[in-house]
Amino acid sequence: MSVAALGKIVWVLGIVAWYVIRYPFERRAKRVQVVSSQRSRVEIFGLVSALLGLAVIPGCYVATGTPEVADHPAPLWAVVVGGIIFAIAVWVFRRTHKALGRNWSITLEIRDKHKMVTGGPYAFIRHPMYTSFMLMGLGQAFLLSNWVGGLAGLLGFSILFFLRVDKEERMMLEIFGPQYRDYMARTKRLVPYLY
Repeated sequence: MSVAALGKIVWVLGIVAWYVIRYPFERRAKRVQVVSSQRSRVEIFGLVSALLGLAVIPGCYVATGTPEVADHPAPLWAVVVGGIIFAIAVWVFRRTHKALGRNWSITLEIRDKHKMVTGGPYAFIRHPMYTSFMLMGLGQAFLLSNWVGGLAGLLGFSILFFLRVDKEERMMLEIFGPQYRDYMARTKRLVPYLY
């Protein structure tokens, strides 16, 4: 087996783990009433961008090898580093979902009896779900030896993050007021102690 093929296999396993984690939360979320939604075309565009970059484009590359012209050598160290980063991303993703519980939503929604979550990974950063997406994109860049398939995840994550994070924080300030403002003062957005 080639190193490039190994990188593809690790990426596929990571995506499967991502979906296995997400699926039960999607099912549960459908049973909890939404009391406020700020879904918009811009948000949908961001979500579609993330889906394209983190799943569809790399999935097409893994399945077909296209675009072959964008391939580059796959050193073993890159696949090892990518696998470690992707595993950390999946771990953060799982911890984030567990901490959110019934408050989880794929879009900007407030659910019935919504609570502000500040435990688990939220004790260190306000948006660990985005952190997991960023790490998935970074891991993908190391795992897939193709400039298009590899880097699409970081681009998709960036579009989602920059289109949505400010709106999400405004929504949380509207709902939780000074409590969320205090939380913002003691945490970073995406990377503990840095940003």
